[in-house]
Amino acid sequence: MRPYLPAALLAASLISGCSFDSVVGVVNPYRIDVRQGNYVDQDMVTQLKRGMTRDQVRFVLGSPLVVDLFRKDRWDYVYRYLPGSGQAEQRVISVYFVDDRLDRVEGDVQAASDSAPAAAVERSRVVEVPASADK
Repeated sequence: MRPYLPAALLAASLISGCSFDSVVGVVNPYRIDVRQGNYVDQDMVTQLKRGMTRDQVRFVLGSPLVVDLFRKDRWDYVYRYLPGSGQAEQRVISVYFVDDRLDRVEGDVQAASDSAPAAAVERSRVVEVPASADK
């Protein structure tokens, strides 16, 4: 019975050591940054002009992530960024067409403003698209 006592004490100490959070809290696995969807920035949105065709919009913004079968006059561009450590960021931009021509853009984009600094501009949900010179 005597030789089993040290083995039992060793096993009990090893099992109790696994329950402490000290080792797990120090070792953090590496997590990659995950980017999903269509990345659309402010420069791309400022290139849009009211009256552009669907092909011209697709050339500027890329292919839409979501095309609604029931509303063919709307394209949605969704972008989600999940850093390895930190909060997730999501952007949704909707492009609306009337008679296969660009009418308006809505979503998480900043309105173009040359007079205000970038930090002072608030985020806008609706962006006015100027008329194209082609019309």
